[in-house]
Amino acid sequence: MIRPEALVTLSRYRDLALAATVCAAGLWLLRLGGWLFLPLGAALLALGAALGVIALRRLRFARPTASAGLIEVDEAQIGVFGPEGGGFVSLREMTELRLLSRGQRRFWRVKQTDGQALLIPVDAAGADRLFDAFATLPGMNSQALVAALDAPGGAEDTLGPVVWRRERAATRLGPA
Repeated sequence: MIRPEALVTLSRYRDLALAATVCAAGLWLLRLGGWLFLPLGAALLALGAALGVIALRRLRFARPTASAGLIEVDEAQIGVFGPEGGGFVSLREMTELRLLSRGQRRFWRVKQTDGQALLIPVDAAGADRLFDAFATLPGMNSQALVAALDAPGGAEDTLGPVVWRRERAATRLGPA
């Protein structure tokens, strides 16, 4: 009944529509007034605004699929399957995240504790799931994550700035 192109567009904006619906319900409760409805409406409005900010960041993070390959996120593990390579990385084993430009293509460069690096295409199928996976990293700034993608990529091979780095545990020197 619904054209596939329209369904794809609607599903892309579903988080934003949910946030707008929660905000509308909050405004409706605020309009009713009273000791019960005013705080409840204000809480719903705040929740809708927070959901809206997250939805907008996810929208900015998602890119149209242009690369061959598939990205899968399952139980704190990222899997990359593609014709040019692939691999797996555990979110617990990640130590560094950078954005790399190679020619006209861009990749997330994920480094692990053992020194291995995995390149994840920014525009592969399933890359939109990486926002939620990366957001769970300790100390990750989701604004910096989205800003790194919005920065223009160079035509030459460049290794961009560090988007995230795991803080090393402080070591104690001297007697315990």
